[in-house]
Amino acid sequence: MCLLLFPLLVFSKPGGEREYWVKTMIKMVDPIYTNLSRNTLRKNMPVETRDGLNTGNDRKDVTHLEALGRSFAGIAPWLNLPVDKTEEGKLRFKYIDLVVKSLANAVDPESPDYMPFDRPYSQKLVDAAYVAEGLLRSKDQVWTRLDTITKQRLIKELKASRHFKAPDKNWLMFSAMIEVALLEFTGECNMKPVTYALQKHKEWYKGDGWYGDGHRLHMDYYNSFVLHPMYIEPLEIMTNAGKSKIWNAPDCDYNRAKKRMQRFGMILERFISPEGALPVFGRSITYRTGTLQPLALLAWRGWLPKELPDGQVRAAMTAVIKRMFGDDRNFNEKGFLTLGFNGKQPNISDWYTNNGSLYMASLAFLPLGLPADHTFWTSPAEDWTSKKAWEGKDFPKDHAFH
Repeated sequence: MCLLLFPLLVFSKPGGEREYWVKTMIKMVDPIYTNLSRNTLRKNMPVETRDGLNTGNDRKDVTHLEALGRSFAGIAPWLNLPVDKTEEGKLRFKYIDLVVKSLANAVDPESPDYMPFDRPYSQKLVDAAYVAEGLLRSKDQVWTRLDTITKQRLIKELKASRHFKAPDKNWLMFSAMIEVALLEFTGECNMKPVTYALQKHKEWYKGDGWYGDGHRLHMDYYNSFVLHPMYIEPLEIMTNAGKSKIWNAPDCDYNRAKKRMQRFGMILERFISPEGALPVFGRSITYRTGTLQPLALLAWRGWLPKELPDGQVRAAMTAVIKRMFGDDRNFNEKGFLTLGFNGKQPNISDWYTNNGSLYMASLAFLPLGLPADHTFWTSPAEDWTSKKAWEGKDFPKDHAFH
């Protein structure tokens, strides 16, 4: 058994929910950044697919980039907080340093852990987008600490991902995310995939907070994994946070997109059972707590609607995280996430899933980008909707969003 060692955290409320969140997130991502910062990720992270360990499946060539991109997008808001002298602040500084070293190694052609963002597998477009998203979410603390050569290499790799043409489904948002990151960090981008993605996304709206994955509605959690977050974030950049548009395509409205995500967040919160379980349906269910990303993003950005108080959302999300990670069944002997939903269950994996894919689970931890004294962390815990309902307490009547 590989034991992960990190400092005992000291918070204003020892043993509180924030401490639990931080410790759980660090346990999840530490093997990625400890190894990648030392150029030993490929050496020490075995590839796991539905067909077994280190198979001939081509996923082994994208596993490590998937682990990097997805975990970075999840941990980035926490990294982006100002460094301070608290124990949590010291821990955060440690991981800022590990992430900076890891990114440098990932784009260094001489590194044994080099992860080119282009050929031959189109899957690299997906995870280049998560790297881009992580850079945007941590630009104050991570991007500013990268050396000039690493910045140039990252830009080169992001541009190299343009080799892939995204199909008309959620993948369009990956191209858009990469281009808006290039706009943010270089002042230039290819507008065509951004415009096309945002316009198609507008066409795919099905109502009541749900987008289709393409023209059809898919009953899975891709509204959580991609469709809401990677629509609102590029749209925010392209419209300057909805304040003064620098892009004037008709009907792609930032504020309306935010309201739709708020409605989806309300539905997602009602999915959480009194015991902290989520309905298990659809593909990519192995992404585990990644299903919570819209709630996490709404909380982190201060966008929670009045129907979702801070203390209620925090309590609901904590219940799910504890239900999922309250024991060690989701980690292998080296500390990496293992294929499954709640345990080692490789047979539920999709053909495209590998153990690097699973780090989408880190996207639940976006609220750690809020300081410890924010009301999300200090508000008294409240029962969430289904808990109130099943215990016979008053709870808000639901209604559709038009």
